[in-house]
Amino acid sequence: MKRRDTGMLGEKLAQDFLKKRGYRILETNFRCPQGEIDIVARHKNCLVFIEVRTKTSLEFGSPEESITPAKQERLRATADYYQQTHNNLPPLWRIDVVAIELSRQGKLGRIELIENAVGDG
Repeated sequence: MKRRDTGMLGEKLAQDFLKKRGYRILETNFRCPQGEIDIVARHKNCLVFIEVRTKTSLEFGSPEESITPAKQERLRATADYYQQTHNNLPPLWRIDVVAIELSRQGKLGRIELIENAVGDG
């Protein structure tokens, strides 16, 4: 699988996974000058920004280990920007990570939701 195909499959799997857990997807692939957020959702009374990390090999670490401090800072900045530019949002918010491991053929090996994975710095 090409890297782009892996990412797209991961995001689709993540959306299905989140919907089954009661998340309501508001937006996908939100982009702004600060960066990009894969999924913006609502879960109960909380606005949730979700970074999806999909890997087909653990050679360079797990999906969640690939989120660098710089990436965490971009996620926080993008979440702030989103909140400043959208109305009627819940006051509570967090950044979650969905970690996905696939076989080289695209078969799901693991999918895990890590709530509040990126703190407010």
